[in-house]
Amino acid sequence: MEFVGRTDSLALLAAARERARAGHPQRVLVEGPAGIGKTALVRRFLRDDTHVLYGAGEEAESELAFGVLEQLLGRDGTGDGAGSGPRVGIGIGAGGRRWADAHAAGAALLEALDEAQGAGGAPDSDDRATRGPDTPSTPAPDAPGTSAPDTPAFAPDAPDTPIALVLDDAQWADHLSLQALTFAVRRLRADRVLVLVVVRDAEDPRLAEGLRRLFTADDAVRVRLDGLGPAELAELGGGMGVRGLTAQAAARLHAHTAGNPLHVKALLEQEGAGLLEALGERDVTPPAPKSFTALVLAKLAACSPAADALVCATAVLGMHCTPADAWEVAGADLLDEERRAADVLTALEEAVHTGLLTEAPGDPVIRFPHPLVHAAVYHQLGPSRRAALHLSAARTVRDQAHRLRHRALAAAGPDPELAAELASLGRKFAAEGAWANAAGQLTAAARLGPEPAVYEQYTLEAVECALLAGDVPDMGEVAQRIAQFTPGGWRSYLLGRLSLYDLDRAEALLTDAWHRCDPADEPVLGARIAGQFAALHGSMSHGAEMAEWADLAIRLAPDDTATDMIRVLRLNGLAMSGRAPQTLAALAPLPDPALATPAQLEELLGRGTLREWTGDLTGAVRDLGGVFGACHGRAASFRVVAATALASAEYRAGRWDDAIVHTDLALSLAADTDQPHIALYCRMLAAQVHAVRGAFAKAQAHARVARVYAAGGHVNPALWAALAEAHLARAQGRPEDVLAALGPLLALAPRGDLEEPGTVPWADLLAEAWAALGDEKRAVQALAPYEVLATQRGHRGALLVAARARGTLEAARGDTVAAERAFRSGLKHAAHVEAPFDRALLHLAYGGFLRRAGRRTRAGEQLRTARDLLVRLDAPPDLGRCERELAACGLGPAGSASEREPRTRGAALLTPQELAVARLVASGLTNRQVARELVISVKTVEYHLGRIFPKLGVDSRTRLTAALAADEPGPEPGRPEPGRPRPGRAP
Repeated sequence: MEFVGRTDSLALLAAARERARAGHPQRVLVEGPAGIGKTALVRRFLRDDTHVLYGAGEEAESELAFGVLEQLLGRDGTGDGAGSGPRVGIGIGAGGRRWADAHAAGAALLEALDEAQGAGGAPDSDDRATRGPDTPSTPAPDAPGTSAPDTPAFAPDAPDTPIALVLDDAQWADHLSLQALTFAVRRLRADRVLVLVVVRDAEDPRLAEGLRRLFTADDAVRVRLDGLGPAELAELGGGMGVRGLTAQAAARLHAHTAGNPLHVKALLEQEGAGLLEALGERDVTPPAPKSFTALVLAKLAACSPAADALVCATAVLGMHCTPADAWEVAGADLLDEERRAADVLTALEEAVHTGLLTEAPGDPVIRFPHPLVHAAVYHQLGPSRRAALHLSAARTVRDQAHRLRHRALAAAGPDPELAAELASLGRKFAAEGAWANAAGQLTAAARLGPEPAVYEQYTLEAVECALLAGDVPDMGEVAQRIAQFTPGGWRSYLLGRLSLYDLDRAEALLTDAWHRCDPADEPVLGARIAGQFAALHGSMSHGAEMAEWADLAIRLAPDDTATDMIRVLRLNGLAMSGRAPQTLAALAPLPDPALATPAQLEELLGRGTLREWTGDLTGAVRDLGGVFGACHGRAASFRVVAATALASAEYRAGRWDDAIVHTDLALSLAADTDQPHIALYCRMLAAQVHAVRGAFAKAQAHARVARVYAAGGHVNPALWAALAEAHLARAQGRPEDVLAALGPLLALAPRGDLEEPGTVPWADLLAEAWAALGDEKRAVQALAPYEVLATQRGHRGALLVAARARGTLEAARGDTVAAERAFRSGLKHAAHVEAPFDRALLHLAYGGFLRRAGRRTRAGEQLRTARDLLVRLDAPPDLGRCERELAACGLGPAGSASEREPRTRGAALLTPQELAVARLVASGLTNRQVARELVISVKTVEYHLGRIFPKLGVDSRTRLTAALAADEPGPEPGRPEPGRPRPGRAP
């Protein structure tokens, strides 16, 4: 199969090879645990190289003097394939060659490297130090060396091709070979040589100290390999023929194996599709590879009864627990005399000594050293012993959910009473929005249900919760299974929920569910159906209907609608139907997001969205930043919507770096839960922000994904795809493509509330495109309805963009008086509008109009204002247009050269992701807190900081804070600077 992942590591190796090619010898240390893929990485890196000397340590040959060096130099040890007479010495090669000591052997290795580079002879160290990188070289036709399996042997190639010398499994290499290698590497000066040492642990005492110092020095390249990520594991599984490894299953497989490719491949080969079933059941511990299990069980067999019982009890309790709990559970596994003769600390010490458990001073819990050790121990328990230990655990643990879980795992068959307890707890979790926990409890309840009707009801509720948790990998398979259930309101409701991307079918099923339900007798089911009708109308942009159904759901069961954003749907529906200001005014005071209840957090999300739509961008960013920072425990869909809403407000507020970070977060969250369809608005937003930044390839990629989903003909996907393509075309200056993208919206607009000012403006883009192509009549048809609505609503932001489009249209028609009047009207509205990009485009359009009218002085004023805004935003496409207009006026841009160039200093040197990390660090967060905030790993934070510090020329977090503060632009002239919350959190 194809090599998977490791792009960053391959890039490091490639950079080292290029430096070696230039005559700067490179030392590279590749390190990582057994099975992590070190050898595979090196083979992949060297697959096209012909100049490779390869040797590998073998545990059984670690005492064989110069054994590894013989592999590097050829079995006769001469370096030229022709054996010479034996030499007196301690090293005797298989071909009879001897070296007096490690220095002599190192000199032979140097000679071989010289010959490989075409230098000829065997120069001493002084010769080597003076030989430059440009010395002509022709590799010897019989150059020495053996190759690793699947690795090309040394052979002639281009004159500047570097020599790769690989020592694999260095921890098992004989000491004399390591000393010889150290001797040779120290004397490389201007050689085209890349030396790769592959080892499990750089601190392994079996490595020669000199070699360790050389390969851990600051000027060496260190490639540390960790496990593959979940996405890479899914790719690995697909390459092995195991399909259907969803993002969640891959994430669980990653947690189970730490991403170790050797263990993952063994499990996939051993279990096949059965592994997917185990990964899909949260209460089921997936198995360990048989070879790994055998090693663990051998250790367990050597334990005393007390240590064995302690380890098995810990396995039943989970990956970690307190020693006291484990010992209490272990009591069910020990005879009275065995328990009296042992104590927990002695048993623990034995388990730790055998490597089955770990403990640390000050740590109150004991742990398994690896999830696979836990799996191997747990799966070797027989049914009777496992059930007894789970019942003992149920009596020991204090948490109700854990107690019920252990009782369920101990059950041998249907148990109506236990099933009812599990269902009751699951419904409690559902009411709290803890959907994943609720799904687990209800699934267990269904498994223990005594009758088909009970099983079906619990299963329906479990599937609903799994949907909300984003944990339904195959909706089609689930729908087919549910379709076999007895007809009823719950069945039709859930089938409708599973069919929301088939609008007609979804509406028919939800209507059937509504007719089968009496809301007075079944308010919970009624609220669920009403909530799905609200979502259905939202997907069609029917604002009034969405608000009506959402309001009904809240009235029926305010705390149990099973719609994680029912209050958001209600508020957005009211806004889409033209009542945003009144809705905002009617909202009761809300607490800080960190203190909000789930319902209040929904209302804060809705309030933030409405504030953006009404033009209060500072308030919107404050609300939405707080919501995103407080929603870590909510369903994936809620977090995606929160991140997207925040990014939308940030985009309009001109905080484009933050918007990029949060669109990336939303898209990754959607992908992680196998629900990419919930982030289509985010796709449009990402395309928009990348387009205005001039990153057209990225914008096109996002637009392409949105277009795929628009093929179904639904209103919202079609809308987001059209806007993504239109914004990209506008930024590229292609009005004909703007028309092609937005044309279909004219047919969709009468079906929904697509023209409401402040929501998703597009009429101005369409009108300007028609005007640019000379069709003023169609431009008026596109713009006039939007102008009327904007005037009726008194929406300053909408009036501004409408005035810009009207000015451009009238200028195209040759009516300079009307154009002047429109642009001046826009400027009046701009004084009340926060959105800097909308203001910049207005000044740019007005300045261009004035230049063409011959009023260059006033044109220069408008264009310079536009230019200042565009520089601050870093908007290259529109900035280029502005510069061309200024040049046409005969005016050079004001300010120094450094002030004219966007993004060339300080924080502007950072990528959006680096800037987000830097701001959070500067706000006082630890690396772990930053990782949680941005939903990335701590190592990723450390990686970004490793790039941020040198870019900004700082060496501490304090200086980083000072650098960012010094680089922060001041407020625009005449405008107060709104407070900036850090990404993902309210101030």
